[in-house]
Order: sequence, then C-alpha cells, then structure tokens
Amino acid sequence: MPRTARIVIPDYPHHIIQRGHNRQVVFSAEDDYRCYLDNLAEWKEAYECKIYAFCLMTNHVHLVINPGENPENLGKLMKRIAGRQTRYINRQEGRSGTLWEGRFKSSPIDSNGYLLACCRYVEMNPVVAGICADPADYPWSRCRSKVSAKEIEWLDLDPLYKSLAPLDDERRKRYREFLSETISDQEREMMSRAVQRGQLTGGASFIDEIERRLNRRIELRGQGRPRKAVK
Repeated sequence: MPRTARIVIPDYPHHIIQRGHNRQVVFSAEDDYRCYLDNLAEWKEAYECKIYAFCLMTNHVHLVINPGENPENLGKLMKRIAGRQTRYINRQEGRSGTLWEGRFKSSPIDSNGYLLACCRYVEMNPVVAGICADPADYPWSRCRSKVSAKEIEWLDLDPLYKSLAPLDDERRKRYREFLSETISDQEREMMSRAVQRGQLTGGASFIDEIERRLNRRIELRGQGRPRKAVK
C-alpha cells in the first residue's frame, strides 16, 4: 500500500513525533539526550528551521518545528538527526541496525489558534507519563527555559508565546499559568490524532485555507478550539 504524501507547509510550525523502533529505548543516559540536542542545534541552523518546543522521552521525541521557506528542509533535518543519533547509539552499545521506526509523524499547526496549545501538549508529556508533577522539573524539554531566565540560546520563541506579554518576566509568569490550566480530553485527543494521522492541527477555517492552498482534500473535521492562554 503506497504511503500518503506528508503534508508540509512552508513557514508553518509542525508537530513532530518520532519513536524508537518497536518502541525501544532511545535515550538511556544523559549523554544520549545531549547528543540529540547538539545535533538538533547544529542542523536547525544548517537547514534554517526554527525550533519552538521539544521534549525527549525515553523511547520517543516530540518537536515543534517551523521549516521556513523550503518545506523539504523538515525531512532533511529529521533524517540528519535520526542518522546521527543512530550511529552514536550503535557505537556506544556495540550494535548495528535501526534505532527509529521507519517514518516520523508530523502535523502542520494553525499558528494563530493552536501553536501555544500544541507546545504545551509537548511540554506536558512528562507530567502525563507520571515522571514529574511540574513540567519545568523535567530536564529534557523546552519548558524549563520558558518559565525561567535560563533560556537556551539556539532555540526560537514562537510568536504566540512572545505575544503573552511584552516583558520577559511577565511572559514567563503567564506561560506558567497557561501550563497549569486543565487540558481537556478533547484537545489532547485532537492533537494526538492529528499528528498520528499526518493531518492538520487546527480548526475548520484553517483546514479550508490549507485545502485551497494545496488544492487537495484533507479529511479532518469536527474538533473544538483550545482554551485561550491566560492574559
């Protein structure tokens, strides 16, 4: 059965999930996480992509990436990072073979309505998994830098996060408040379904816009809107 063509839209953020082969562990030591982030920092510059959020779990990764003007750069970036990580882990463990499942999953995000909520979805993964109670306590995600003054220089601030407040301290406070809001089951399910199916994370008007732009039908209807950020 032929693969469905991946939807990648220039200058739009995309929610990415890549899992270990057969759900195997990908990160088992601190250096494994650091290696992945070092490669992410290197190749996002090479391919002129923006990284808005990340969360590295033991057997999978979540990323929110804007590929910029060239949509092909998203696939190139992910291929480089996956290849580098595979070679590193294989050397460390004296093994060969694949580290990742065959194809990463992705979903373009409505920048105006869903970007902030999707970043929260990504950064709340350790809490949902029962690893920690506060997402800022998890060391391998973007969250800590967004609620404290310890920013990671090579990362990018997404436009909705920047719009929370004009001053850094107030912006961090409002984002923490946004994180503390209850995420509805409907919102979580919609975001999970969209990325697993390679469809759009957005409302009906966004879907209509992208269908016109791509001149193709995209089957994803009926989801509700996420709650607005704290003001």
